[in-house]
Amino acid sequence: MFVLTKQIIIYKLRHMKRLLFIATLLIATISYGQDKKVYMWFDCEANFNRLGTKDSISWYLDKVKSVGVTDVVVDVKSIMGEVLYKSKIAPFMAEWEGWYRDPDFDMMKVFIDEGHKRGLVVHASLNVFAGGHNFFNRGIIYKQHPEWQSLVYHEGKMMKIGDMKWSYNGMLNPANPEVRAYQLSILKEFVSKYKNVDGLILDRMRFDNVTSDFSQASKEQFETYSGIKVENYPEDILYWAEKDGKKVWKEGKHFKKWAEWRAMIIKGFAEDVHKELKKINKKLILGDYTGAWYPTYYQLGVNWASVKYDPSKEFAWATPDYYKSGYADLLDVYMTGLYYSNVTKEDVDNANRSLGYTGEPGMDINNRTYWYSVEGGAELAKRITKGVVPVMGAILVSQYETDSAQFEKAVRQAMKSTDGVTIFDVSHVITKNWWDTLERALKH
Repeated sequence: MFVLTKQIIIYKLRHMKRLLFIATLLIATISYGQDKKVYMWFDCEANFNRLGTKDSISWYLDKVKSVGVTDVVVDVKSIMGEVLYKSKIAPFMAEWEGWYRDPDFDMMKVFIDEGHKRGLVVHASLNVFAGGHNFFNRGIIYKQHPEWQSLVYHEGKMMKIGDMKWSYNGMLNPANPEVRAYQLSILKEFVSKYKNVDGLILDRMRFDNVTSDFSQASKEQFETYSGIKVENYPEDILYWAEKDGKKVWKEGKHFKKWAEWRAMIIKGFAEDVHKELKKINKKLILGDYTGAWYPTYYQLGVNWASVKYDPSKEFAWATPDYYKSGYADLLDVYMTGLYYSNVTKEDVDNANRSLGYTGEPGMDINNRTYWYSVEGGAELAKRITKGVVPVMGAILVSQYETDSAQFEKAVRQAMKSTDGVTIFDVSHVITKNWWDTLERALKH
């Protein structure tokens, strides 16, 4: 009798294990794409007219919810430094491309109220160190604060960034204490104004590029930070040389320390933001977006890795102290721009597709390493953030032009390789009418 009971028990245990295994597989299959976050970004300028009424906002919230979106990111501070809400600090964005916005229409409040009704998590996005649109000669660097714009060392010449009409980004100088104080005051005002917003995503929390800022004020701050007296400025930091008939920038003898200092400027600002905003709303989800191309992102003065990661063991541009500038540990969510046409590492091996160069700052058009793909870039981001923050793979919809199949493949890969996906942005999904494609990618 004892033997029979023992056999029955063993049989039942094995049967239960088998059922548990099958159930696990079924749950994993059903929940794939549903147990991960899906963010839909609503760009400020691209959707200016589209989001001018409550009915329109409600319609798009219903639409994104129906395809599997869990979170929305509402861009409320443009690259010009203008905002889409009443502010006592920043100028209001009343018009864009002939369309006008009533300052009494509170777009952000509508998004929060209507989004919450639908069970959506609502985040705001604010461009930080951006102050102008050079194609339109518009922004705070053209009106309120021209003295705050970056001074760029371009092809051996010093230029104000507002004079560089081939680049739309009229970026500010993050090393300027007045700029940092001004931007922090805007963020604090916004979080105080919208206490029931779920999260805030920082964008363009960086320098313009490797060629900025080379003002006298930046030189003096660097010398104080490093203890180095720069004799030949800016050539001891960065200089220009001829290569194949073109001018290219080269590292000066103090470049590595300069790169460290710039990254510490951004880290210091991130610390101030974390401290001040959490003081106002301790439940606030604090996030940040950057490009995923970490091996060259040092050119923008940004170290989005964890302080637990030491880049000097992998990259020649990093000093032994560069790791101290990592700020992933300060974030509740991190969005990494997987802006690559190559989706898998196999795509990179085959090299039969466009590399997906989008002209983003710090991108290397000639790179064919694995991280220059959605899969490889996601793996790198996960590795260097060390698990301290959820990583969302951001997909640039416009990059895939008419190739909806490759877009679908990219979304699926981002969902597989990271903790969720960010779709940038809703305007491209609308114009391409890729709603069904997106839904299929998210719920397959």
